[in-house]
Amino acid sequence: MFHWFEQRPFFFAVLVFVFVAFAGIIEIIPDFAKQSRPTVGTKPYSVLELAGRQIYIKDSCNACHSQLIRPFKAETDRYGMYSLSGEYAYDRPFLWGSKRTGPDLMRIGNYRTTDWHENHMMDPASVVPGTVMPAYPHLFDKMTDLDTAYGEASTVKTVFAVPYDQDIDGDGKVDVELGDYTSAIAKAKADAVLIAADMKNKAVKDAVAKGQIPEIVALIAYLNSLK
Repeated sequence: MFHWFEQRPFFFAVLVFVFVAFAGIIEIIPDFAKQSRPTVGTKPYSVLELAGRQIYIKDSCNACHSQLIRPFKAETDRYGMYSLSGEYAYDRPFLWGSKRTGPDLMRIGNYRTTDWHENHMMDPASVVPGTVMPAYPHLFDKMTDLDTAYGEASTVKTVFAVPYDQDIDGDGKVDVELGDYTSAIAKAKADAVLIAADMKNKAVKDAVAKGQIPEIVALIAYLNSLK
């Protein structure tokens, strides 16, 4: 049989490809599945953070900023620990990115503050001289769409078994509460109050005090969660 294959290079090449592909599947897929499980400490986004992530995508922040720290010294020295696949377990879609006009934001929550983000979004050059990033003043006026964020959270909980309303780390407490619509919106507004407390913009503070959430608040909540 093997002599027949040796006389027919095309079929021999196909046979080799099939064997190599099968061996690769057996070797790679189990480890890939293992590495893709949520890493310790990885939790689903809250409704406010999820709303901020939707704003991040809507305003194309991912076009200039990646969220993928590669395992090279130049990367880890600047941005911190390299990215692990399990850290993206609850990201839909992934925002890895392949181009950086600005720095990687995978762990920006570890070294930037709410106050810094507020100034940066209103006037980027005031905190990063020479930056090419445009200002985003509309974030301070436009209100956050919490309904869509809650809808996404509820969907991924049901369809993808994202562990909302569960004790993930085994400490006897619910890690990320979702609950019903009313309680979820109330929790998002309470989270917004904590963010706004560290901001200076009076219009934003007044809006949050009235139960509204400007987009800048949700976006900062999301950026603060990236660690």
